[in-house]
Amino acid sequence: MSIELESDTRKSAARLVAAGLSALGRRGLDLLLPPQCLSCRTIVAKPGLLCAKCFSEAQAIAPPLCRSCGVPLSAATGVSGIAAIDLSCGRCLAEPPLFARARAVFVFDAVVRELVHDLKYRDRLEGRASFGAWLANAGAEFLPAADLIVPVPLHYFRLVARKYNQAAILASAVARQAGRRLAVDALQRVRATKSQTGLSVEARARNVRGAFAVRPRWVAAVKGAKIVLVDDVLTTGATANACARALVKAGAGEVSVLTLARVKEPM
Repeated sequence: MSIELESDTRKSAARLVAAGLSALGRRGLDLLLPPQCLSCRTIVAKPGLLCAKCFSEAQAIAPPLCRSCGVPLSAATGVSGIAAIDLSCGRCLAEPPLFARARAVFVFDAVVRELVHDLKYRDRLEGRASFGAWLANAGAEFLPAADLIVPVPLHYFRLVARKYNQAAILASAVARQAGRRLAVDALQRVRATKSQTGLSVEARARNVRGAFAVRPRWVAAVKGAKIVLVDDVLTTGATANACARALVKAGAGEVSVLTLARVKEPM
């Protein structure tokens, strides 16, 4: 018994020493390369944060919002934020999306655009933990019941050009934060599509129609599952709808969408 206690004491001491050295190393690194704001590069207390100014300027999404697509609703509706959760925007009333609901952390404004572009194009991944926490908060109404967290996939050629899929980075972060199962390759983009930037609503839908499919090895897991689809930005919902169509076709029970940002007023 005494030998076991001594061994446990040594292990505890070793862990404390390792933690102390790690903290010392982080402090030394911070002195050499001070952590910067994820958006404006101002020095901040810890890596992966927004400075006070950028955080105050970023528009966090809160009720009232459309219960389907999550777009912020006009204050002119004259209802409280709690009641407005049961409302749908005009677009969703006219043509309900194939996904059950979509939620986002921020409005896609100037501050958040830099945040997303840094993640997407400039290899800035230090915000992963913060992104995961923000996404988990935005998706709190459906994440606890999720069976699978699935990122919107990139086509192989685009993945090679970018080196990583930003949606997969976000999906991994929120899956870790929420303690849910990550299915990073459950969806595949079966054909290359041109960029959605600058396209009309109709052109966006045509561009991604039939572009996604569930990989055969994930079909059994997808069938009947509650799935959270993760992407960086929701614009018109065309990509999310195309992905939801593929998941539902494979037997998914429900698809919810979670993004870091969304445009305030879709085109």
